[in-house]
Amino acid sequence: MNKRIVFTGGGTGGHVFPGLAVAERLQELGGYDLYWMGSRKGIEYAIVQRWGLPFIGIPAGKLRRYFSLQNAVDFFKVGAAMVASIVLLLRYRPDLVFSKGGYVTVPPVFAARLLRIPVVTHDSDIDPGLATRLNARVADRICVPYEQSRGWFPAAAAARLRVTGNPVRAEILQGDRQRFLQMHNLDTNTRVVFVQGGSQGAEEINTLLTDILPQLLPHAVVVHQTGESGIETARSWLQEHPDWNNRYLPREFFTNEYADVLAAADLSVSRAGAGSLWELAATGTPGIILPLTAGSRGDQVRNAELFADSGMITLLNRETRTSRGMLAAVLELLQNGERLRGMQEAAARFEAGQGVTKLIAVCEEVLCS
Repeated sequence: MNKRIVFTGGGTGGHVFPGLAVAERLQELGGYDLYWMGSRKGIEYAIVQRWGLPFIGIPAGKLRRYFSLQNAVDFFKVGAAMVASIVLLLRYRPDLVFSKGGYVTVPPVFAARLLRIPVVTHDSDIDPGLATRLNARVADRICVPYEQSRGWFPAAAAARLRVTGNPVRAEILQGDRQRFLQMHNLDTNTRVVFVQGGSQGAEEINTLLTDILPQLLPHAVVVHQTGESGIETARSWLQEHPDWNNRYLPREFFTNEYADVLAAADLSVSRAGAGSLWELAATGTPGIILPLTAGSRGDQVRNAELFADSGMITLLNRETRTSRGMLAAVLELLQNGERLRGMQEAAARFEAGQGVTKLIAVCEEVLCS
């Protein structure tokens, strides 16, 4: 009889895609019935629907670290989500609940604990978010990406901690540089810079890039993921500078071509979301990183500092987060092949391709215990 696993996670893509990487491998192995529990109003619903996993919808109330009148409303939503989780877990009777983080996961995890269903929880950041810290109190196994992450948990949790790294989707490792460049008629004889401005807080990266494009394009092909807010500005720039058609490719998002873009890139400029950093590590792509600061709990800064210490990325700090600073950092790396190779070697030391395998081993450990 197949083992039944309910995944839960949502709120951002970083709480969904890594879990789907694990689910994808389990589907390949066979012997598992897989489901995803989350909010139908959250980003997780659309993502999971595209992947074809059965989706179990529950109410969702946000967990805030600050005072808000909305907390009173969300208190009742969390309660409703707890009741719904108990009912639905009784209906589906999973052998395991796998939590990937986000406030939507707390009711299913605590409901699983009440029903004596084993729980594995995983956090992608060096320091766990609020939902993971809550879930860790009742989880059978707490999976973290780094040895340094152990220090964020109490000593009583040590026996339940496992260092697994972060899971990366298999498709990320299957990109083709030449296919991408030739398909878009881009110059195949120069270095490629992938600028990921399509994430949260995209305006800063998009604005800095627009300022330096005239100085950068003579030295590199620029592939630019603009996000919804930046695509019109990028298209207008290209219309005004048609001579750069074979050197500048802006797109709102590279959904189906993302792996090919990473394979083509000699260098990436991006935020410091854990998922993005581990995808760069998996593909051996050096990075110039501008971590999100405003409106953040500081996790991106701490993620970026760890990767900078490893030698895989260059971190732009407050003084160098300018057009001039970004241009100087990009050109310095493009013109220093030895430095780029050193950064690629640092990326390999993360063994980013092993995260899924390690997480499945933890799940099997729990299922067999």
